[in-house]
Amino acid sequence: MSKIFNYQDNMDSETIKQIRKLVQEYAYSSIQMHEAVARRAGFSGTDHRYLGFLIERGQMTAGELSNLTGLTTGAITGLIDRFEKKKLVKRRFDKDDRRKVIIEPNIKSIMALFEPLYKDFRSMSEKLTASFTEKEIEIVRIYLTKSIGIMNETANKLDNR
Repeated sequence: MSKIFNYQDNMDSETIKQIRKLVQEYAYSSIQMHEAVARRAGFSGTDHRYLGFLIERGQMTAGELSNLTGLTTGAITGLIDRFEKKKLVKRRFDKDDRRKVIIEPNIKSIMALFEPLYKDFRSMSEKLTASFTEKEIEIVRIYLTKSIGIMNETANKLDNR
């Protein structure tokens, strides 16, 4: 069992099922929304997510992006080609090892493309968050943080990392 949380045996199984169903609905709705944003921006949903990795983590080698995404190096080349064509990333060779290609995200261009598409969602999400008390926000923060830890732990186990 994960060391991320302390298990409390005081919750009935029906409540756990309801929460699990809500989490699944949230995940599916998130996928649908991000797919719609990606289509509007001219990407596939997976390309959009991979661009998100570059936004979140910054520059990285093509090999690191391959490891992160699980894509082959050939698929990464195609992905970078698509991003580069839209001027969202730039390739450069590592100064110490020219075999390594560094992918640099153009955050300004990426944000200019995506901010208008997320504007309403962001506004509504901020209003929703502002409607919670500090105690409720802390509960949500704890739940999300621990859930992310569980997902990362599960992914690492499945990937044998």
